[in-house]
Amino acid sequence: ISPPDDDSILVTGPEAWDRVQRVNLTSVYLCCKEVLPYMLEQGKGSIINTASFVAVMGSATSQISYTASKGGVLAMTRTLAVEWARHKIRVNAIAPGPFESEGASGNLWPDGDVKARLMAGIPAGRFATASEVADHAVWLLSGASDYVTGECFTMDGGASLGRGMWEPGERVR
Repeated sequence: ISPPDDDSILVTGPEAWDRVQRVNLTSVYLCCKEVLPYMLEQGKGSIINTASFVAVMGSATSQISYTASKGGVLAMTRTLAVEWARHKIRVNAIAPGPFESEGASGNLWPDGDVKARLMAGIPAGRFATASEVADHAVWLLSGASDYVTGECFTMDGGASLGRGMWEPGERVR
């Protein structure tokens, strides 16, 4: 989640911080904790966590808790990958940038101006689709990626290669 009350560190209150951390980071911790015993029992497994491109490059918008939570997901992914690799359990992350979805259309870019400004910072010239992100997850779950663990796959159409999507500190929502 990235609610409106998650803003600058000077504005975001402890309640907003805690809510975002619980949903975005603690939930990932709890899911990993619950699934690992089953994977150990079957002798293999693949965990795919959802980070965000802001975990890799930082966020130019004011969303301190969201950015920190996704960075935490990435760090946890890498730690779990090292810890469980010898048990044939792979742990990776997908870090999407903006992508087309029903929820995002109303929340992230309520008007065409915001969407156009976001699009201007994506070298590929478009947002990803949810099915493209899902297709990558399917590959990570397949045997074709058996030697891949601890990786973060940024899926942002090249946006993380350079800034220019908005001015640092400006809230784009």
